[in-house]
Amino acid sequence: MPAVGGIGPGTGKEYPGNLTPFVTVTCIVAAMGGLIFGYDIGISGGVTTMPSFLQKFFRKVWDKKEADKSTNQYCQYDSQTLTMFTSSLYLAALLASLVASTVTRKLGRKLSMLFGGLLFFAGALINGFAKAVWMLIVGRILLGFGIGFANQSVPLYLSEMAPYRYRGALNIGFQLSITVGILIANVLNYFFAKIKGGWGWRLSLGGAMVPALIITVGSLVLPDTPNSMIERGQTEEAREKLRKIRGVDDVDEEFRDLVAASDASKLVEHPWRNLLQRKYRPHLTMAILIPFFQQLTGINVIMFYAPVLFNTIGFKDDASLMSAVITGIVNVAATVVSIYGVDKWGRRFLFLEGGVQMLICQAVVAACIGAKFGTNGNPGDLPKWYAIAVVLFICIYVAGFAWSWGPLGWLVPSEIFPLEIRSAAQSINVSVNMLFTFAVAQVFLTMLCHLKFGLFLFFAFFVVLMSIFVYYFLPETKGIPIEEMNQVWKSHWFWSRYVEDLDYPNGGMEMSKGGQGPKNV
Repeated sequence: MPAVGGIGPGTGKEYPGNLTPFVTVTCIVAAMGGLIFGYDIGISGGVTTMPSFLQKFFRKVWDKKEADKSTNQYCQYDSQTLTMFTSSLYLAALLASLVASTVTRKLGRKLSMLFGGLLFFAGALINGFAKAVWMLIVGRILLGFGIGFANQSVPLYLSEMAPYRYRGALNIGFQLSITVGILIANVLNYFFAKIKGGWGWRLSLGGAMVPALIITVGSLVLPDTPNSMIERGQTEEAREKLRKIRGVDDVDEEFRDLVAASDASKLVEHPWRNLLQRKYRPHLTMAILIPFFQQLTGINVIMFYAPVLFNTIGFKDDASLMSAVITGIVNVAATVVSIYGVDKWGRRFLFLEGGVQMLICQAVVAACIGAKFGTNGNPGDLPKWYAIAVVLFICIYVAGFAWSWGPLGWLVPSEIFPLEIRSAAQSINVSVNMLFTFAVAQVFLTMLCHLKFGLFLFFAFFVVLMSIFVYYFLPETKGIPIEEMNQVWKSHWFWSRYVEDLDYPNGGMEMSKGGQGPKNV
């Protein structure tokens, strides 16, 4: 096993330790928390194209779709009730992540994951047996509560367990399991849609119980992080746990730094109010803008509504679900590329390369759809090469997202927060993410109806903005021990004016995500 010790740019600290099999297995199990989120994103878009599902719950959409095959393709799914079915989950997740902050801090990361799994299981059960729209929406709200708890605790857990050299790769396990969840959901939709009698949608929705069970059982067998144990007063147990995690006996220096960070964080009575302090300005900015931009890449639109979108472009129901499976495979493969490259090429490189790739693809897709559908939304007969070209560029777009904004949108915020504001800041990160996922999901079908192919240009504009933001304002965090993270802000051309030596008198050390290092407040 390679030794993980490294000298940071600031105080020259080196923590001994290995990437132990114990940590690897633990992080893989914890990362499964992403499955519930991914499965849901994939399943909801596919179910809403199944004729039997639309006939039972959203008759108006079905009638509009069937009434006149030559009507405006852009508007055939424009229904606020249908969109509410999809997006109610994100409002619930937003609310849950605010509560989850306190649970994660006071009761530990494990318990937060357990709550997430149980709530998601209950939501999946109700959806699988749904008889009316209200049951669907109640189920979705419970699913949302589950996702709020899981998305709050899993990225924190991963960053705290991982040795800093491997923090990027292990943390991206969360995003990888989201993409695997999406792919599994797309494959299941494809087969369940073929079931005679039209009850396949019940299996699709009820199937969410399986990833819920995985995270529930996982949370029961996982150890708690040393950071969390110290925070809750279990100091000696935390020392033993740290020895086991790092695979070495000499953990005294790291342990002392963890305790110092915890003591400093206990002086902070109001982490939410603390976030507004001037020295946390860079952290707060990233906690808000990174998830905001992540949603405005337009990716959830593609993934949620990939079947709807491909159907609209002219594929038949079956073919559109197959196209969604193809984009799902690309998503998983590109996330693996990110795991390989994030600690090698750095965060900024992936962000900027992904931005350029997405921008080009959005422009091409807008041009393709605009050329065939025009503004009246009636494409006539679509040649096969044309449909394949659109899917190809959508796949290149998905790949660009899946090795940049996808995983890094969760990784970067989770590794930059000091311990005393960590749970609160991660809640803001999840809440902003869910708020804009909700907003985009809620207005997407209406925007498609009115903006038509210009919708892709709308998102392309934000891709330009976010790439400029990363270029000028996001420092590189690759290979920097968490306790040294403050040096990153202090040496940055813009953020240095907010973070001064006076804020961190102890050699500029700041406790953040991966869990080592003192931070004096």
